[in-house]
Amino acid sequence: MQATRRDLFKSTFATAAAAVLPKHHIPAVSELQANFAKLDAAAALPVFKRDLFPNPVILDSIELLHYKKSWLCRVRSTDGAEGISISNAQQMASLYPIFMDRIAPFFLQQDARDLEHLLEMVMVFQSNYKATGMAMFVPLATLEFAILDMFGKMSHRPIGLLISDKIYNRKIAVYQANGERYISAEETIEHLQRDVAISHAKAIKFKLGGRMSHIETPPGRSAKLIPLVRKTFGDQMVISADSNGSYTPAEAIPIGKIMQEYNYAFYEEPVPFDDYDGLQQVADALDIPIALGEQEPSTWNFRHVLAHNAVGIVQQDMFYFGGMCRCMRVARMAAALNKQCIPHISSTGLGYLYMMHFVSAIPNSGPYHEFKEFNNDLPYTCATSTLRSDDNGIITVPTSPGVGVDIDPDYIAKHEVMKVSRPANLKDAE
Repeated sequence: MQATRRDLFKSTFATAAAAVLPKHHIPAVSELQANFAKLDAAAALPVFKRDLFPNPVILDSIELLHYKKSWLCRVRSTDGAEGISISNAQQMASLYPIFMDRIAPFFLQQDARDLEHLLEMVMVFQSNYKATGMAMFVPLATLEFAILDMFGKMSHRPIGLLISDKIYNRKIAVYQANGERYISAEETIEHLQRDVAISHAKAIKFKLGGRMSHIETPPGRSAKLIPLVRKTFGDQMVISADSNGSYTPAEAIPIGKIMQEYNYAFYEEPVPFDDYDGLQQVADALDIPIALGEQEPSTWNFRHVLAHNAVGIVQQDMFYFGGMCRCMRVARMAAALNKQCIPHISSTGLGYLYMMHFVSAIPNSGPYHEFKEFNNDLPYTCATSTLRSDDNGIITVPTSPGVGVDIDPDYIAKHEVMKVSRPANLKDAE
C-alpha cells in the first residue's frame, strides 16, 4: 500500500512517538460505534493512583498566595504533608475569587485521595458547571497541581507516577514556537532563526492567518511564509503551523494543501475551535494531521472529534482543561484510536514543567513539544534537571518527588496568604 503523508510523518519519528496517524477517512457507522466504545472504555479508567495511599489524607488547609504578579497555591494535610503549585498568573489575576469562593471551600476537609471524584463533584457544587471553561479550570488545575505535589512528596515519586504506571518519556524533544503575527514573512524567519539558535530545537511552529479573524496582516503572508520556512530551514526540520481559528473551511483547505506540498507535520486549529462542522470539512479534504484542543473545555467534544477522525492530534492545555486527571482521560482516548497527544502549555509561571510531567506519563505523546522559557523571576532550584533545552534540543524531566522544584522560602514568605478557613456546605454537591 502506498504510504500517505501521515504514514511518512509517523515513520520519521517511530522511536519518539507511539501513535500512528492513519490517512484520513470518514468512519462508517459500524466503525464509528466501535470508536465510541474504545473511547468510552479509555475514559473510564481511573487516573490517580489512589492505592498508593492506604490512609486518609485530609486537606486541613488550602491557601492562595499572592505577590505582585505571582499566584501560588499551598495545601497541607492534617498529618502535615504539604504541596505547592504555581498558577497561571495572567488568568488567576482575574479568576482568584472563583478559587476562593467556589473551589477551595469544597475541597477543604475532604480526603484528597478521592481527587478524581472531587474534581467531578466540585462542578456540581453551587452549579459550577455553568462556568465550565477557563473560569473554572484554571483555578481547579492550580489546586490539583498542589495536591499532586503533596502526594508526590508523600510517596517519593514524581507526579508522572501518580497518574501513570510508568514513565514513558524521561527526556522531551522540543519544538521552537514563534507566536508573532502582523510582521512580514522575512521578519518571522529571522526571529525563528534567532530562537532556534538558543533552543537548538529540531522542530518549529509559527502562526498563520489573523487569529479568529479573516484579516491577515500583511496580506498574503501565510501563503508566502509556508514555502519560505521550508526553503530556509531545509528538509530535516520538522515544521508545523497554527492558524488559531483564522479561516473558514474554504480558506483553510487551500492553506492546508500548501502545507502538505511542503511536508508539514501538522495543521493546528484551521477553523474556529468550536466550529466542529468546519473542522470536519477541513479534515475530510486534507491528509495532513489536524491538531485541536488549546481552547477546548469539553471531554465530550474531544470524544466527538476523535471518533469522527476530525483530528489526528489532541492538544489539551494543563491549565485551561482543568488539570492532569482530565487531560489524561483525553490522552487515553486519543491513544485508543492511535492518535497523538501534544499538549498546549500556558506561558506564565511553570506551565512547561507541568506539561513535561504529563508528557512523561503518556505513551502516545508526539515527538516534539512546545518550548517556552521558564519564569526567570521565580527563584527556584531543581536537583534533577536544568529545565533548559540542551545542545540537541532536549529537556530532561525532573525525577525529584512531586513537581521536582523547590521555591525559595523567602520568596514564598513575601506573598499575602489568602486562607480558606471554613469548608463549604456540601449539600449542594450531593
